[in-house]
Amino acid sequence: MASKRARTSAGAVPGTPAGNRLRGEDLTLAYGERTIARGLGIEVPDGSFTVVIGPNACGKSTLLRALARMLTPEQGHVYLDGSVIQSLPSKEVARRLGLLPQSATAPDGITVADLVARGRFPHQKLLRQWTREDERAVDAAMAATQVLELADRGVDELSGGQRQRVWIAMALAQETPLLLLDEPTTYLDIAHQIEVLDLCAQLHEEQGRTLVAVLHDLNHACRYATHLVALKEGRVVAEGEPSRIVTAELVEEVFGLPCVVVPDPETGTPLVVPRARSGRGPRAVAV
Repeated sequence: MASKRARTSAGAVPGTPAGNRLRGEDLTLAYGERTIARGLGIEVPDGSFTVVIGPNACGKSTLLRALARMLTPEQGHVYLDGSVIQSLPSKEVARRLGLLPQSATAPDGITVADLVARGRFPHQKLLRQWTREDERAVDAAMAATQVLELADRGVDELSGGQRQRVWIAMALAQETPLLLLDEPTTYLDIAHQIEVLDLCAQLHEEQGRTLVAVLHDLNHACRYATHLVALKEGRVVAEGEPSRIVTAELVEEVFGLPCVVVPDPETGTPLVVPRARSGRGPRAVAV
């Protein structure tokens, strides 16, 4: 739930921030005359792998854009470490919060190492040259995403799964405690989807990063999220641990999909099984 503490119209919340590092209060989000969400509140638990789910056009990516300061709310505020995010210098935000946008495009001819190195831009100053610390951060990011051996390859030569790992490496090179990912599995086949999500889970578990991801696949969300946020028509319908909130009733309310929810045989997390179309049940085998 959104914090009820008093706030100023811009700048920091009075006193020392006592809540989670990233939150939005009473958000009205719009593109021109088209309003996507009104009165939306969200608080990202520190140290969580938070996944936002919901049907198409419900406001998932729009919310992520607002949390990343790429979209200014018509009303309400996004707070980062107790300060209105729009009040902070751009480089300061980029040192605290990284973003992997949907369908990111690399410049023509750029190598993997050069693209990952761009993640160090927030740490650069006018007279500051490339340092050993920058080199260490880039190497560590490429090692974590298993793309070190691709360092000299052109990004446009890589497979979809490899490219996605490189983009994640660039975000990791920023060395931010918060990382936002907008549909990181888009256009990937099932094997590469699991590869990327396993990587995200590893970063969360081993490095203690707070991740926020928008996902379309509900079963992937249930398997990987520690905190799930279900959106419908620009409002939060439910949030919490997947095992606590994901029911057949919730799935039908949010997605309009009749289903049953059973334990995943591998993880024990909720597994959503759509109900079969009439006449498509189990068939007897002739002997």
